[in-house]
Amino acid sequence: MEARFHVGAPDGAMVRTEEGWRQLSGGAAGSWSAKGISVALNAAGVGFALELEAPDDAVRLIKLRWKIKQEGRPLILGDHWERGYGELEWRGIVPERVLPWYFLRHDGGRTAGFGVKTGPNAFCFWQLDADGITFTADVTSGSEGVRLGARRLRVAELLHDPGLEGDSPFAAAQRFCRLMCDNPVMPKQPVYGGNNWYYAYGNSSHEEILADSRFMSSLSAHKTNRPYMVIDDGWQLVSGGGACNGGPWVGNAKFPDMERLIGEMKEAGVKPGIWSRPLLTAEEVPAEWIRYAASGGQVLDPSQPDVLQHIRESVERMAGWGIDLLKHDFTSYDLLGQWGMTMKSKPNALRQSFRDGSRTTAEITLDLYRTIAEASGQAAIIGCNTFSHLSAGLFEIQRTGDDTSGRWWERTRYMGVNTLAFRMPQHGTFYSHDADCLGLTADVPWTLNEQWLRLLAASGTPLFVSADPAIVTKEQELAIRRAFELAAEALPVGEPLDWLHNTCPSRWKLNGEETVFEWNDVNAELLEEKDNGWWL
Repeated sequence: MEARFHVGAPDGAMVRTEEGWRQLSGGAAGSWSAKGISVALNAAGVGFALELEAPDDAVRLIKLRWKIKQEGRPLILGDHWERGYGELEWRGIVPERVLPWYFLRHDGGRTAGFGVKTGPNAFCFWQLDADGITFTADVTSGSEGVRLGARRLRVAELLHDPGLEGDSPFAAAQRFCRLMCDNPVMPKQPVYGGNNWYYAYGNSSHEEILADSRFMSSLSAHKTNRPYMVIDDGWQLVSGGGACNGGPWVGNAKFPDMERLIGEMKEAGVKPGIWSRPLLTAEEVPAEWIRYAASGGQVLDPSQPDVLQHIRESVERMAGWGIDLLKHDFTSYDLLGQWGMTMKSKPNALRQSFRDGSRTTAEITLDLYRTIAEASGQAAIIGCNTFSHLSAGLFEIQRTGDDTSGRWWERTRYMGVNTLAFRMPQHGTFYSHDADCLGLTADVPWTLNEQWLRLLAASGTPLFVSADPAIVTKEQELAIRRAFELAAEALPVGEPLDWLHNTCPSRWKLNGEETVFEWNDVNAELLEEKDNGWWL
């Protein structure tokens, strides 16, 4: 295919080293340089590869600038570094707004895309103002600039799609996501089932998980695509009752034999899944493996081959028990010391660097993710609190938003619906897009939760239900059965119809039909439920 970057060569380029900013000169044939440093943009496939050489300097940032006057009143949609936090939206021009990985620009007629291909070797973001577009590649290694030596770093592949006249913003977003990811990895079958987090919150046992498994199995009549049951935090040796502690990844007094439990779950008719936090451990490990001390143990340094081998062996042990799904968590936080909502233009918040300073944080993260993917064997992977653009093409499922709740409906509405809508173009183009669970408890009004269940079930995305079997009513049980019937089969991707002007879309196209939801009724507990035939 012809190389695409229709906005032309940048009008300026800068590099920040440990000594400060350097303006690069040149630009002829797509190359810029200063003393001892060179940056180049070379045609590569459908985009342009950004490359860096700096044999003697520690480089932190690369900035490219295009002077492009913004006409009219465009709406801009950006992505997030890792999960969404309820604030994804189409907005007007906000110069300081950081747009990680890619952004879309809708002018009323066309929707253009600007971004980088998935799997870049830097943390890349965009900013748009009235006078132009700025692209930044963060090539730091932990808290310091990367020291490449004689190595030439392929930083990222930049892409631009000018859009098609009359294409809907949603269709344009899907097309651009396909352009960014060459080889998305998808689950073999649609994903649905249970997860015990949103009612157990880390307090569970072998017997309770088996009860959960039998309950989830009883809710599905599908013969060839059985439901999952995910054992979340609380099974590991140093479990802290919801503290999300790390390894060693062996059971505890309430989970004395994990391999036996996995076997019994399969006998109950579910696909077993398990949670882990690969970078945190309470084990005694060599001092050089430790990057920093943290609550619950120490965080490992994945830039070291021995640490990656240790993580590989832990994942292989869990895979060897016969699990069908691995949910791994917290790598973004453990690597960079902050949640995605506060990263903005400075993803890293830690003072510590990596022992191997010759590779970027993105390269080190990609090696970690590849190790987990390889070691998982036949088990599907859910990445939770993982970097979206670095997960695409490696993990089958991505937890695309922050936690929903079994205690507070407003959190489910704010986090769940927003995430499902605004990252829906990534479903099937990056991975399978998981906007998180239905937390079915007595604390959340059923009339609101039932709508969230219906939306998830018909959206074509994974459906996980977190429900204490002891409190589920017959009416709720029937609703979950119907939801599982839908979720077990492949469905068209759900489309938010009012997402240009509503951060919590209420109008959706689901399986070819428009459906309207009411997310904000404060009298929901008192409403009489009516069967509108939607399930039929």
